[in-house]
This record gives sequence, C-alpha cells and structure tokens, in this order.
Amino acid sequence: MFVTPAYAQAAGTSGAAGLASFIPLILVFVIMYFLMIRPQQKRMKEHRAMVEAVKKGDEVITQGGIIGKVVGVRDGEVEVEIATGVKVRVIKSTISSVVVRSAPVAANS
Repeated sequence: MFVTPAYAQAAGTSGAAGLASFIPLILVFVIMYFLMIRPQQKRMKEHRAMVEAVKKGDEVITQGGIIGKVVGVRDGEVEVEIATGVKVRVIKSTISSVVVRSAPVAANS
C-alpha cells in the first residue's frame, strides 16, 4: 500500500538490462573454453591415439616412471620388459609417452 514512487519505477525495468548483465558471464565462459577446455580435449585425443598406436618393439614410459620395451600388446594391456627377463603387464591407459630413439648418425672422418 505504501509504495514509494522510486520503487514503483524500478519495478518496471526492461529485460534488456537483465540480458546485459549475463554478457560478461558468457564472455568469460567462451574465453575459458578456448584457453582451457579445448586444448585439454585435444591433448586427450592425441594421447588416446598414441596409446592405441603402441606396438611391439616400442619403448614406453608409464605414469609410474617405469621405462621398458613393449613385448606384447593385448586389448587393454601391454606387456613391457623392464629388464632382461623381467616382464610386467601394464594397462594401456597408464602409458604416458612413447620414447622415440633416433639411430645414431655415423660420423665421416
């Protein structure tokens, strides 16, 4: 009953002001997507492709820091030889990288 004119006028604001307050929030989400989410998805896709491409004879490093040579590949696991005669089975997803060793170049003397 006792509504002041200032409150009555404020109640009649348009929806455009409400939308304008969400624009910064939307911009922050778009920036976060391009700076954080998209690159992480790209790295995950590359890692998945690398793990699927592991074959016998590759040298791998696991997430636990074990370095070894792949001697067998199965569906979800890889058999890795970490020392002569010592073989361990490792889940494929725990492989962090495949070591690429280039052949030494013969020096001409």
